[in-house]
Amino acid sequence: MRLVNILVIGVLILAASFVYKIKFDSTLQAERISRLRGELRRERDAIATLRAEWARLDNPARLQALTQRYLPLRPADPHQFDDFLHLPERPQPVVPPPDEPIGATAPPSEATGSIDGQVKR
Repeated sequence: MRLVNILVIGVLILAASFVYKIKFDSTLQAERISRLRGELRRERDAIATLRAEWARLDNPARLQALTQRYLPLRPADPHQFDDFLHLPERPQPVVPPPDEPIGATAPPSEATGSIDGQVKR
């Protein structure tokens, strides 16, 4: 009978220590969760601050004032553009002479750059 009482007391001590360990671990997890929630809140606040700053920096009126202050831009003058008649002629395509050995190896209708000799279309 005395042996059964000692075994029961031992089992109760083990059970109490197991319950204490579970409670301690859950307390640590709760502290970790609260710390992570605080970090998450700070990061969201930082993101909101950065978005507000971006909106302020991206304001068209501010950008217009900066361009007028620092860039010597003027509106386009219609006389700056020329007519198509004054454009130079398109250059003639370069065709190798027929007696050139490298130019004579590939027919002009085939695509170049293929390894196996097949034409890719």
